[in-house]
Amino acid sequence: MKNFAGFPAKMRFTPLPNLFFSALLPDIEDLAELKVTLHIFWTLYQKRGYPKYVAYGELAGDKTLMAGISHVSSSPPEALRLALEQATARGTLLHATMEGESGGEDLYFLNTGESREAIAKLKNGQLVLQGLSVKKEPYEAIEESPNIFTLYEQNIGMLTPLIAEELREAEKLYPASWVEEAFREATSLNRRSWRYIQRILERWAAEGKEDGTAGRYTKEIDRDKYIKGRYGHIVQR
Repeated sequence: MKNFAGFPAKMRFTPLPNLFFSALLPDIEDLAELKVTLHIFWTLYQKRGYPKYVAYGELAGDKTLMAGISHVSSSPPEALRLALEQATARGTLLHATMEGESGGEDLYFLNTGESREAIAKLKNGQLVLQGLSVKKEPYEAIEESPNIFTLYEQNIGMLTPLIAEELREAEKLYPASWVEEAFREATSLNRRSWRYIQRILERWAAEGKEDGTAGRYTKEIDRDKYIKGRYGHIVQR
């Protein structure tokens, strides 16, 4: 289980209908169906235009969704298909198959009056989806790197609120590969201290990191963040 650092003060929200909690959630027993349903709510909320739908190819190519499904099934593509079938049979989603540039494409809509009307228009030719072309990415299992909080707990010890705040700040400032390598370097030297790891990261940001990626990252990172920020007294000009 990953350690979650908590929700930030300012963030975006995805609304869910009250009926989801009263009429759907109590009856959904399959975890994959629940994950896929919530993901579709999130995806459709970000879309613009009419009608709002999500294509199967979009879902199958979404690494976050497929990685989440992999926790509940040894065959994520099969689990995705089954979850969509279950959500459609339940009435949460509506399904339509349309011809696109690359052949037939399965489209999924939330079961609303607007969606039912749109599907009827699509079927009788009153509505045409322009440029329907969704690239289907083959699913590839991805190995997730541990986040900064997991690295801290694995290599140093229990998190405190103050350290968690500093880790959040570091996560925003430094590339994930730097953070992971800094922990690895500190551990190899038996310097299991967040302060020591901070100094490694600050040095790389100020002086450059000689691993082939320094040029890209040192230009992207604003050095004033380190010189004028809360740890400015540590960083030398």
